[in-house]
Amino acid sequence: MNEKLKEAFDEVQAEDQLKRKTKEFVFQKTKGYTQHRFTGYKYIISAFACMALFLLGGRWVYFTPTVEISIDINPSVELGVNRFNRIISFESYNDDGQELVDSLDIKFMDYSEAVNQIVESEDITSLLSDGEILTIAVVGADNLQSQKIFSNIQSCTEEKNNTYCWYVHSEEVEKAHESGLSYGKYKAFLEVQKLDPGVTVEEIQNMTMREIRDLINELSDDGENGTDYLGNSNRQGEKQKGRGRKQAE
Repeated sequence: MNEKLKEAFDEVQAEDQLKRKTKEFVFQKTKGYTQHRFTGYKYIISAFACMALFLLGGRWVYFTPTVEISIDINPSVELGVNRFNRIISFESYNDDGQELVDSLDIKFMDYSEAVNQIVESEDITSLLSDGEILTIAVVGADNLQSQKIFSNIQSCTEEKNNTYCWYVHSEEVEKAHESGLSYGKYKAFLEVQKLDPGVTVEEIQNMTMREIRDLINELSDDGENGTDYLGNSNRQGEKQKGRGRKQAE
């Protein structure tokens, strides 16, 4: 009887030892597998993080404007140009400008083609034919891109009547946008205010550039023989061809 109990007890101990060794073996294998999987996941996560940063960084670079082009006649609009010379924004600054924005699909287009579409649009050519004035201001930092854009636009528009171009540093545009005007209109507004401080932004906003010029001439102490804010003689009946000029600093 005692011998049978002893044999049974030995069997139980053997089973316990087998279970313990099995558990240790499985634990070691499982732990190693988990560590391997975790290491693999770390590489995958790092790769996705790098890809996300690359995509976000590329998006930021592409959609950051480096030059703005302010176009004013009565429609007042501004084009945002990225470092790749593509239009990334097309904004209006009055009701006529919004109509122009709605009528053209120029986003992501090369700036030269976009400006040409605007200048050659039916509305703009009709206004110029009626004697209206078109101003184009290239706004940017003093770098190669903004200077090249100014030079190209100047060359493309210098043969057009009543069309004027100039270059301005980007720091001067902030106040224009705060007032709700494009830079071209804001420049004209400042000239009017020098002569009549009572003139408001709202009055200027929907005036054509011709109307603003005529108002400046009317308010100017120099009368008919003076010089307006575009550098033109004010003698009645004289028609000058717009020439690009860099604004004196």
